[in-house]
Amino acid sequence: MVTPTAALVDYILGSRLDAIPDDVRHEGKRALVNIVGCALGGADHPVMDIAIAALGPHAGPPVSAVIGRRERFDPLLASLLNGVSSHVHDYDDTLPKNYIHASSPVASALLAYASVNEVSGPDFLHAFILGFEIVSRIGNATYPAHYEAGWHSTGSIGVFGAAVAVGRLLGLDAQRMTWAIGLAATQGAGIREMFGSMGKGFHPGSSAQRGYMAALLAEKGFTSGRLPLEGPRGFAAVTSAEYDLGKLTVDLGRHFELTDNTYKPFPCGIVVHPTIDACIQLREKHGFSAEEVEAVELRVAPLVKDLCNKKEISVGLEGKFSIYHAAAIGLGRGKAALAEFTDEAVNDPALKRIRLLAEANGDPAVHEDGVVVTVRLKDGREVGMHLSESLGNLKRPLSDAQLEAKFRDQAKVVTPDQADEAITACWIIDQLDDAARLIAPCIPR
Repeated sequence: MVTPTAALVDYILGSRLDAIPDDVRHEGKRALVNIVGCALGGADHPVMDIAIAALGPHAGPPVSAVIGRRERFDPLLASLLNGVSSHVHDYDDTLPKNYIHASSPVASALLAYASVNEVSGPDFLHAFILGFEIVSRIGNATYPAHYEAGWHSTGSIGVFGAAVAVGRLLGLDAQRMTWAIGLAATQGAGIREMFGSMGKGFHPGSSAQRGYMAALLAEKGFTSGRLPLEGPRGFAAVTSAEYDLGKLTVDLGRHFELTDNTYKPFPCGIVVHPTIDACIQLREKHGFSAEEVEAVELRVAPLVKDLCNKKEISVGLEGKFSIYHAAAIGLGRGKAALAEFTDEAVNDPALKRIRLLAEANGDPAVHEDGVVVTVRLKDGREVGMHLSESLGNLKRPLSDAQLEAKFRDQAKVVTPDQADEAITACWIIDQLDDAARLIAPCIPR
């Protein structure tokens, strides 16, 4: 009887890029445009300077590039730093079905690997698609119990994608790929208590680093348990009160998880996007100012209240997980760009006033991608709307052009010409003889 792990390994080793549908390959390129742009956007965040100051002196030979930085480090540390920068603004893609940011750990490890090893563009894209697929499938099999227990799946499950992607490029055989998955399983970590702190951005970086390490260890013969996912003390049983291992392989090779991916129009937790979207629309339609807002009532899905119930905040990162700050910036500023999630923004008296008067209630009748907003103004008017599908979701996706604009808006650490070169490289990655041609324009000159 073929175990789920063995079935996944067979698929990983037998997959061919030319057998993957064109639309899936294009979605892989869209994901690369998005995640590379996010890495550039976070490259100059203070968290990167802190991480480099803390870990740089202990790094190995400085051979690997880091997206958006001039410094070089060993590939494992470069993986971690790529992951931190690409996630620190919480602007990276999200799978609504399991709330995993799959691109960050997978791409972060691959970019570090391709910086020091010759990898063709097609092989890079293929490894990325496979790593993404495995992350999401393990997420599907363990969601929602794994997430509800407090795990941040991007960290605890993203490690599998990094291991598989790097392992594919290393040419691991079935035995060694199984070991790589097992070594990833035993390193899976990341807890939701870190939301609103630098610790959250650490999760995809750490999973990229640990997945890369798992593949390297497996290549040299470092063994792991035979049933890392399905064993009685395997990843699913240990980390999830309920799970469905059938989701690991259902329609494997026919349905691709990338087709369920979404890209954020706002740099914050995806579950507060509907509130931002609705509040911006209300402000635009009715033309009121921040000072005119007297009361705000939000009806949101219970998960939204569970994840983002922060009201007394003082740090920009906390604002990314505050349903109240989401309402405040939408109503008070009519926008939600990077500037709306800074320390200055969350301490802006006008925004703080709206945040403190806003009330949010969990309502099972409201979908996680929806919201009901009611605003009372000082002149006595009451305005509101029921939004069922927020911008950026699968029914209202960002276009290729919007992803490019998002990339350019974040890519301030490189020149406009470099940004254009990097965007082009993402779109033609499967035509490049060397994936390093994607990395080169992402290094500041």
